[in-house]
Amino acid sequence: MSKAKIFKKSLKKLLRSKIITHMISSLIYYYALLIGKTTKWQTKGMKEFYAGWEKNKSLILIGWHGRAMLYPYFWNKKRPLNALVSLHQDGRLIAGFLEKCGLGTIGGSSNGNAVGSARDLIESLQKDTAICIIPDGPKGPNMKLSKSPVYFAQKSGKPIYGITCSVKGSKIVHKAWDKMMIPPPFSEGICELIGPYYVPHNASEEELEKIRQQIETELNQTCFAADKKMGIEKITPGSTAKKKRYPKN
Repeated sequence: MSKAKIFKKSLKKLLRSKIITHMISSLIYYYALLIGKTTKWQTKGMKEFYAGWEKNKSLILIGWHGRAMLYPYFWNKKRPLNALVSLHQDGRLIAGFLEKCGLGTIGGSSNGNAVGSARDLIESLQKDTAICIIPDGPKGPNMKLSKSPVYFAQKSGKPIYGITCSVKGSKIVHKAWDKMMIPPPFSEGICELIGPYYVPHNASEEELEKIRQQIETELNQTCFAADKKMGIEKITPGSTAKKKRYPKN
């Protein structure tokens, strides 16, 4: 084995260590906290969102992967919230960050532990604990809604709410699949929530797809409008050729 391969293998092992994971997730947490506290925020739909949460006891919160670092700052901690995280390395970093924010985590994704995580998410909603899903993760396409939030809303009867954030002066990492937003501190920002979206228990596959498309479109339109106000260039959502199908009732 060449020295380069040995170094690469050792580096991967180091990055997977619990100590390094803890350090990186801590850095993300404190940076996100700095952004949250030093940004002059405009909020929209926040009051209605928390009133809906109180009324329904639990709900399904969704937002795009590229801005997920900003969402926990707006959680008021009055009601519990569990977030779905990937079982991959980046998922462990995110889990560490979310746990530092006080959120619960459920491990799984479409690429791993899908059945187990689905059961845990439904159980969470039934026990009046809200769930948060990043519906374009863990690998994209960016800003494209997976079917999972619609499925959980149908099964649980709980509403879906969408969240988006934008901060003036942010850098967009175009090489990243999620077009990650890296905001600067001491700036101006927008946080907007949309919903609720209820999904009938007896909805057909065609009706489920129509609801999925509606939520995706409205969340993207909200995101585009917020970015425009903050002077951020419009981000193009990814594309997928796969047809979305839903489990039969």
